[in-house]
Amino acid sequence: MGYTGAPLSGDSSIATWLDDPVGGAILRDLLAQGGQTPEVFKPVRRLAIKRLVKMSRGAFTQEMLDDLIRRAAAGDVPAGTDAPAADAPAAPEGASAANAPVSGEAVALREWTERIDSGRFSGRTVIVTGAGSGIGRAAASRIAREGGRVIAVDMSKERLDEVVAEHAGTGMEAVVADITDDEAVARIVAAAGDTIDGLANIAGIMDDMTPVAEMSDAVWQRVFRVNVDGTMKLMRAVIPIMLAQGGGSIVNTASEAALRGSAAGAAYTASKHAVVGLTKSSAFMYGPSGVRVNAVAPGATITNIQATFASPLGAERVQTAMASMPDAAEAEAVAASITFLLSDDGVNVNGVVLASDGGWSAA
Repeated sequence: MGYTGAPLSGDSSIATWLDDPVGGAILRDLLAQGGQTPEVFKPVRRLAIKRLVKMSRGAFTQEMLDDLIRRAAAGDVPAGTDAPAADAPAAPEGASAANAPVSGEAVALREWTERIDSGRFSGRTVIVTGAGSGIGRAAASRIAREGGRVIAVDMSKERLDEVVAEHAGTGMEAVVADITDDEAVARIVAAAGDTIDGLANIAGIMDDMTPVAEMSDAVWQRVFRVNVDGTMKLMRAVIPIMLAQGGGSIVNTASEAALRGSAAGAAYTASKHAVVGLTKSSAFMYGPSGVRVNAVAPGATITNIQATFASPLGAERVQTAMASMPDAAEAEAVAASITFLLSDDGVNVNGVVLASDGGWSAA
């Protein structure tokens, strides 16, 4: 996305800021002060810069953004940085990145904004695992803000306390639990009570990108224990309740790795294929009884799950395949797909694997 000469604002993308002679100089200087380079923005270049306020969790504040915008408007180029050339391209009067013509230079993309559907989950109790961070946190937040009673499940009490405090007054309840433990699963179900309208199985872990010939038993068993056993145990626990009440909705978290073999190591890829199998089998078995079971397959998402590469072969092959990967999405964007399937908006959808991956699976 090239330099447009349009005034910079919080709605301007990070790429637009970096491409702007003044804004780019200021932003690069700010990064350098923290020992970082613009490469840190590579996965999120298309996002509006204001998104960093929330995503950085305090590292980039609203005050810092306001100061950035003020300095850019004033042409306050950092000392030691060349000022923009006198003949730098300028946008025609009244032009902006949003209305620039499509001609050789990319126009600014419309920014997605989360739109809360007030009351969509009113009177509903929904269990959300992995609710302390990432996609789970975003899904729990959206359900709560749309009127649902959320049983927020995570291994971290600190993270759960934080998310529940952010949603005081919504009826969100925290349950610190390991979804692989039967006793813990029983506590989750007990906290939900006699009616469970939805289950969002979002908790999961990544592998270390190892191919099968290099796979350790420890990695294989740990990944399957969380991604498959934990998912199955909660499904097994809630489905009888849903059947007794006449229906319910379950959304499992698969992955781009459930759709192809090039997105992760053998353990994670196999585990997410297994989640798809659980989803389709359960949808077939229980659909006629009113229980819908679907899966979302996220692509690159900004979460706290970090990929590690324990295998040179795995690193080479996966990183090569990721060359066609779209930019990472915010967790809220994937949560929008999950809450659609959980809600009555997905009434006629059962047994699907919804790729929420920015089109990666279409490549």
